Amino acid sequence: MTLDLPLEALAAALPPRGRLIGLDLGTKTIGLALSDVERRLASPLDTIRRVKFSADAEALLKRAADFEAQALVFGLPLNMDGSEGPRAQATRAFMRNLRKLTPLPFAFWDERLSTAAVTRELIAQDASRAKRAEVVDRMAAAYILQGALDRLARLV
Repeated sequence: MTLDLPLEALAAALPPRGRLIGLDLGTKTIGLALSDVERRLASPLDTIRRVKFSADAEALLKRAADFEAQALVFGLPLNMDGSEGPRAQATRAFMRNLRKLTPLPFAFWDERLSTAAVTRELIAQDASRAKRAEVVDRMAAAYILQGALDRLARLV
């Protein structure tokens, strides 16, 4: 199955156990997060420095294979009014191209304010600007994935 599914349909297509990978797709980096096999907890995993699509996709799919991910959850950067702007269109285009390379199903999750929430938390923890820059993308991916995991848990 290689469709972008509503989260509810993705839940029905997944085996009972297995990891999900959450992604925060930026213009310079891709933040990755990983769920546990019970899909209860999202943890920051890695940051992929963007180069070109083929290299980005290869790195992403290698991480998915390494952790035997069952699906991908992409943060969809909607505008505050819920409309889709250029960043959301770029995210959808990335997935259209990635769909040709993998049978993994995927879903989108509204990522509005995820980076802002993570940045506020890091500032509250007194993290330096350099430390925030180093971890914010993968922490935003974990924030996105945790939101999707919480929703999936309510569907069961």
